[in-house]
Amino acid sequence: MIGESDACPCDSGQHYGGCCGPLHDGFAAGTAEALMRSRYSAYVLLLKDYLLATWHPRTRAEDLNLATTPPTRWLGLQIRQHQQTGDDRAIVEFVARYRLGGGSAVRLHETSRFIREGGRWYYLDGDVR
Repeated sequence: MIGESDACPCDSGQHYGGCCGPLHDGFAAGTAEALMRSRYSAYVLLLKDYLLATWHPRTRAEDLNLATTPPTRWLGLQIRQHQQTGDDRAIVEFVARYRLGGGSAVRLHETSRFIREGGRWYYLDGDVR
C-alpha cells in the first residue's frame, strides 16, 4: 500500500497524494501526460479497474491480468515527449523499465495516443518501439 506522503511511483518527484493519488480517486487528469503517469502508477499499484476505466472504450482490452508469475517489478518511468496534437488529442512518448522476477531489466518504449472526451483524457493506443 502507498501513503499520501510517499513518493509517487511515476517518478514525478512529487508525493503520491499530490500527483497520481487524486486521479486514482476519480479526479480527471489535466493533461495526457498526467494520465500517462497515473496509468504507470496504476500498473505499479495493480489498479486494474483504474487502467480499464482510463482506456478508451473503442480500443480497451476486455480484461487485464496484472498478476504475473514471476511478478513484475516496475523500476521507473521516463517521459520523453508530451505533445498536444489537437484540441482533444495528444501523444506521450515514454520509457518504462521493469523486471520479471530476478531476470534482466526490460525497457518498454512507446509512443501513446490519447483522446479527451467529456473533459476526461483516455489512453487510445500506442506504438511500441
